[in-house]
Amino acid sequence: MGNLCSLFTPPKPVKKRKPITKRQSSIGASSSGSGLNSNRWNNRVRSSSSRRDNKFEDAVIQEHALAAAAVLFRQQNGGGSLPFDRSASQRYQGSCSKKNQLPRSSSSRSRSSTDPLLQPHQFLNQGVKLDDLETNHFVLIHGGGFGAWCWYKTIALLEEDGFKVTAIDLAGCGINSININGIASLSQYVKPLTDILEKLPIGEKVILVGHDFGGACISYAMEMFPSKISKAIFLAAAMLTNGQSTLDMFSPKAGQNDLMRKAQIFIYTNGNENPPTAIDLDKSLLRDLLFNQSPSKDIALASVSMRSIPFAPVLEKLSLSDANYGSVRRYYIETLEDNAIPMTVQENMINSSPPEKVYRLKGADHAPFFSKPQALHKLLLEIARISST
Repeated sequence: MGNLCSLFTPPKPVKKRKPITKRQSSIGASSSGSGLNSNRWNNRVRSSSSRRDNKFEDAVIQEHALAAAAVLFRQQNGGGSLPFDRSASQRYQGSCSKKNQLPRSSSSRSRSSTDPLLQPHQFLNQGVKLDDLETNHFVLIHGGGFGAWCWYKTIALLEEDGFKVTAIDLAGCGINSININGIASLSQYVKPLTDILEKLPIGEKVILVGHDFGGACISYAMEMFPSKISKAIFLAAAMLTNGQSTLDMFSPKAGQNDLMRKAQIFIYTNGNENPPTAIDLDKSLLRDLLFNQSPSKDIALASVSMRSIPFAPVLEKLSLSDANYGSVRRYYIETLEDNAIPMTVQENMINSSPPEKVYRLKGADHAPFFSKPQALHKLLLEIARISST
């Protein structure tokens, strides 16, 4: 309507620009002074250009991450948790075939003639080909209260490297519609994960990444489907032993965590005379407990997206065998600034059941996918590259 009205609006008078008069330089100015001013101007131009480049790169990375999150939301609204079959990033459209297309660079720097003209799946960090890996499929399992949404940065980064990524909403989490207070067992809680593993073609494997309570979930899956799991990565996660529950991890012997106890709000849907059905976390303590190193925007996202944690699965003791669970290669990533699962608790779990290798994320809080996404991405690539021989 505004455009239509503008057709009938009389044109505004055009102001005449005053002629620009050039100031002549003074006769006394020396050529060396002119050179100095020119150098200062060039330095200023280079500095501002560098700042623009950095801002542009940050904007592109954020654009890719948000695009991945949008794809995740659309896919799950269309019928549950689905794998990411294509990259959410923008790519150049050219006349060349899809096989030979190059990924769009996040840098504003023009391509040099010495740059490798290879796709990520042809040349993946230090010359390791993606096709040579045992698997290029990551399955990401969120922690208690989180959802698939929390992995949006990790999804974008992994897909930029050519990996296939599946981020799952466990039962009652994210946009999964199951009533969290009605979940009575760990098997019911992890069913979205076991459904995906069950449908994998024979001979196909995945890399499981479990965060927080997701560690207990991938342990359950490792016991059920050991032949379908190439590697299991515990990210600031519950890495339990046979006969242990996630609640046992937070016993007084394992290490005191007063902040976690203060943040917990128990929900008694079946009445106070019965056990709790779920646990909420006090939103006023989320920053200190989970996100003490995370960006404010991600904290805001979490505060409106997190849901309750089902209580029954937290109480359930795992049954883990050496033949199944023990046959899967395990890796642990410690988060050094973690207030939810402190380093003393992480070290106790590692010592009780040593994995193949332990990695450390400096400056990472309990949500390293927010606080240290690039460093986390680098570790995931490193673990994926570890040979199966």
